[in-house]
Amino acid sequence: MSHHHDHDHDHDHDHQHGQDHHHGHAHSHAPLSFSEKLVKLLDHWIQHNDHHAEDYRKWARDARENGQTGVADLLDSATELTGIISDRLREAGSKVVPR
Repeated sequence: MSHHHDHDHDHDHDHQHGQDHHHGHAHSHAPLSFSEKLVKLLDHWIQHNDHHAEDYRKWARDARENGQTGVADLLDSATELTGIISDRLREAGSKVVPR
């Protein structure tokens, strides 16, 4: 069984990325299948990645406004690369076979 939860909260990114994200949601549903877990994980990675791209874009703009053109150019490039990663994750999500 599949269901969707809207989460109206921000993820605090002042944490170590090696730590698990726990949100305190307790549900008594049947365990998710591997495919369902994979889709949820890919969705999480996409959102997380897109959030980083927004940060890079903002800092590139701020760097450029503060005379740091070389840094801004590299952050713009990182933003582009991050978008490519998100595209690949979306493509992977579209190829998940429900089981």
